[in-house]
Amino acid sequence: MTAPRPGPTDAYTMILDAIDVGTYRPGDRLVESELADRFGVSRTPIREALQRLETQSLLSRDGRSLIVASLDHNQMAELYVVRGELEGLAARLAARHATAEEVRVLREMVEEDDALRDNPAALARANRRFHKQIHLASHNRYLVQQLDLVHRSMALMATSSLAVHGRGAIAQDEHDNIVKMIEQRNEDGADEALRLHISVAFMTRLKQDAARRKEEG
Repeated sequence: MTAPRPGPTDAYTMILDAIDVGTYRPGDRLVESELADRFGVSRTPIREALQRLETQSLLSRDGRSLIVASLDHNQMAELYVVRGELEGLAARLAARHATAEEVRVLREMVEEDDALRDNPAALARANRRFHKQIHLASHNRYLVQQLDLVHRSMALMATSSLAVHGRGAIAQDEHDNIVKMIEQRNEDGADEALRLHISVAFMTRLKQDAARRKEEG
């Protein structure tokens, strides 16, 4: 039996994943024919997926071309405000609702990810898994959906804050504290620990941007 060809949703997911892992970065041009060849699908689902991504502001127009969107300073600040609020709530709900098995998985993630402290690319992937696990442990489907949207927009940032020297070790210590609060069923502590984690990540990004502007200037 011939496997069904990927539809619009599948093409959308494949393009979104490619943006998320950095295959396509802010400013890169997306061409229907090239995407169809890369993903082995027809141009129709690719076209529909691109339209959907443009509607979600993940792609923007550059003349007649579609490019991966980028975030300006204000957009980044707005995104981090929303992320801090939603992530804090997810940690609070995880401290309340997570099963013993889910908490153990979070602890094992932190322990395993310690080996990646000096590998920013691998740690960035592990970081996404860790946060997703907290989202799921909140046991609130609507919150998970909103956080998925936020994390899609995070992919529009050209670099990871984990690329800054020393940030990986600090982030891992922050993850360890978040899990401690969840293990203790300390809802306020988990909320505060995750909000602090996001705040430090935001400050790190601001410093990255300031350093880049200095180099360019």
